[in-house]
Amino acid sequence: MTTKNLQLATLGSGCFWCTEAVFQEVKGVEKVVSGYSGGNVPGHPTYREICSGLTGHAEVIQITFDANVISYEELLIIFMTTHDPTTLNRQGADRGTQYRSVIFYHDDKQKEIAEVVTKAVAVYYDDPVVTEISALTVFYEAETAHQDYYKNNQGQGYCSFVITPKLTKLRQLHAEKLK
Repeated sequence: MTTKNLQLATLGSGCFWCTEAVFQEVKGVEKVVSGYSGGNVPGHPTYREICSGLTGHAEVIQITFDANVISYEELLIIFMTTHDPTTLNRQGADRGTQYRSVIFYHDDKQKEIAEVVTKAVAVYYDDPVVTEISALTVFYEAETAHQDYYKNNQGQGYCSFVITPKLTKLRQLHAEKLK
């Protein structure tokens, strides 16, 4: 029996419903929680406040992963290739700072890995990568309705037209990393 090496990663790449659905399919991912981080107002923000764009928070996911199964670097490569890291404060039709591409690192080693991965994948994009790399200060869990959103709402239009194509891309690019 192998001991698990559980670690955390906090990432934002637009709507957290999409990002959550992507990482729930990855081997070594134990848990994915949708939430908010990176804002500048006190207290636990609500979804409605986040959507206003006035709090400075980004929609993010916090991933608990087993580093004996998948590395932080591998998670970041999946992250950087399943969204567009070249669009500032936007993913598809979602616009605003709450939808920015961001890596919130938990320690100096994660910061270093994020910088290396960001540079490495930048050569595959025509436009500059604008993914923010910032220290995690606090993570706020989103409301219950936003957890496991895709699993619970697959028939909803947004899921069909936005999330399902992202999952198809994930499966094409990273099949060997999936559960």
